[in-house]
Amino acid sequence: MKILVSNDDGIFAPGLEAMVQVLQHFADVYVICPDQERSAVSHSITLRQPIKAMPLDIFPGTKGTWCINGTPVDCVKLGIEVLMKEPPDFVFSGINLGPNLGRDLYYSGTIAGASEAVLYGIPSAAVSLNAFSSQKVNFTKVSQLFYKVAEVLIQNKLPNTAFLNINLPYLSKEQCKGVKVIPLDMTVSRYRYVGLNDPHGHIYYWLKDLMPELDNLDSESDFQLLREGYITISPIEFRTHYKKKQEQIDRWFNKHTFQTFKGVQQL
Repeated sequence: MKILVSNDDGIFAPGLEAMVQVLQHFADVYVICPDQERSAVSHSITLRQPIKAMPLDIFPGTKGTWCINGTPVDCVKLGIEVLMKEPPDFVFSGINLGPNLGRDLYYSGTIAGASEAVLYGIPSAAVSLNAFSSQKVNFTKVSQLFYKVAEVLIQNKLPNTAFLNINLPYLSKEQCKGVKVIPLDMTVSRYRYVGLNDPHGHIYYWLKDLMPELDNLDSESDFQLLREGYITISPIEFRTHYKKKQEQIDRWFNKHTFQTFKGVQQL
C-alpha cells in the first residue's frame, strides 16, 4: 500500500512529522508538501510561475520526500501525476495545527489537499488538531490518538467519491470520549473582520478567529462535539451535477423565446 502525505503548514511542521511516523506503520509513505505555510489558500493551484520540487531527506524510512513552492493542491496533483511512479492508494493531509470545522471546508488548504485526491478517484482524509501552538503540543499524545483513527481507515475501504474531514481533540486516547460522524455545521460564522487603527488614523481589517468565544452551539455541531472531547469525522462528497436542478432551470429558460433569437437582426 502506498500513502501520499501532504499539508498546508509546510514541510517542517511538527504535525506532519507525527502523521508520517504513524502512517509508516501501515504502508509505504511519500511526502510532498509546500516549502512554507500555505494556510487558507483553499483549492488554489499555481498557474503563472514554474513549480520546483526539491527532494529532501528529513523523514527516515519514507519512499520519497519533496517540498515544492506551491499550494497543497499543487503538492497532491504533482505527486499523483509526476513524482510518484504509481498513484497512491490513499492521501492524508495534515496533521493541521488548528481545527477545520464548518465553513472551513471552503477556505482550508488542508481540506483542499484531500479533496484534490478525490478528483483522481483516490480515497483521502484531512486531519486537524484542536490546538494552536506547536510549542505547547505534545505530539506523542496526538500520534497515539491519530494511530487509532488511521488504523480504522486503512483497514476499511473508503469510497473514492468522498473524503473525510477529521478533527482530533487535544486529549490522550484515554481522555477522548469517542468518535462522532456528523455533517459540518455551516451555520457558524467562525471568522469575522475587525478594524484596527494605524498610527496615521487609517483603518485596516483583520480576520479574527472567534472559535474560543462561540457559544449557544447546537449540541450536535462539529464545533461543540470537538469542544466536548470527541473526534469529529465529516464525510464530504462534492456533487458536480444535479439532475433535478438542471431540469428546473431548463424549464425557466424554455418559458422564454430564446430560440427565436436565431435569425433576428442583432442590435
